[in-house]
Amino acid sequence: MNKISSTLLAGLLLWSLAGSAAACDRECLRGHVTQYLHALVAHDHSGLPLAEDVRFTENSVEEELGAGLWRTATKLRGYRQDFIDEREGVVGSHVVLEESGAPTLLVLRLKVVDDLITEIETVTTRSRVEGALFNLDNLALASAEMQFVPKPEQLETREEAIRIAALYPAGLKEGSFVTVDLPYTPDAYRLENGEIMAGPECTRFPTCNNIKTQDVSPGRTTIDQRLIAVDERLGIVWYRLSWERGEDTRLVVWEAFKVYDGQMHAVEAFMKLIPKELGSGWE
Repeated sequence: MNKISSTLLAGLLLWSLAGSAAACDRECLRGHVTQYLHALVAHDHSGLPLAEDVRFTENSVEEELGAGLWRTATKLRGYRQDFIDEREGVVGSHVVLEESGAPTLLVLRLKVVDDLITEIETVTTRSRVEGALFNLDNLALASAEMQFVPKPEQLETREEAIRIAALYPAGLKEGSFVTVDLPYTPDAYRLENGEIMAGPECTRFPTCNNIKTQDVSPGRTTIDQRLIAVDERLGIVWYRLSWERGEDTRLVVWEAFKVYDGQMHAVEAFMKLIPKELGSGWE
């Protein structure tokens, strides 16, 4: 190898190592969520690592950072479930916090580029009126199933995990999870705004104790679905789904699907009702 080639190779290696060191890894991304939430309850975003052109939305509406929940959040409660997508530089969380003692469900999505936050998407749900369901009893701490770390050999490829998760909105459109053959485990459950809506512990409806065979209301022929993140270490696929509910309303559901061993083990969601004409703010 000649001197020029050796020098070029050494330069490329150093560039690669520098890029790797600059990348925001799993703990770095998690740290951005922690820093954001602490700044939120302190009502002070001055210390956040923000890109110059950062965008911020709350409930689908673009705002100046510091508006909305930034003025009213007062305390973090114990529930926080993170979703970390290292490949895409995306990190999000379902969080329970307080506004002057009243509980609020928060969905948070951050996009991080070169260790700077470039996108901030937030959704708040404060009551049953806003979210159709609202039960804090099951939202004291993140669930053991979602926190479970599968062994590497139990995890699906990114593409396969997405394929399995996408069977859920397909089943909603069909009005049947049996028809689309969604591979639920026998103990699989669905938790929506803290309410158990399917699974062995569900008593809300006569058929809800079996998530695969339970009655699924028909009529969701058009579902907007947006893949938000894939947590390849925890085996979680995170989607934003929405569909019409009544004449003037859409239900927006941030769904986290726990997928490993070729099966879906759990579905946990934060959701909110919005005006029918309102999008996500990120179309």
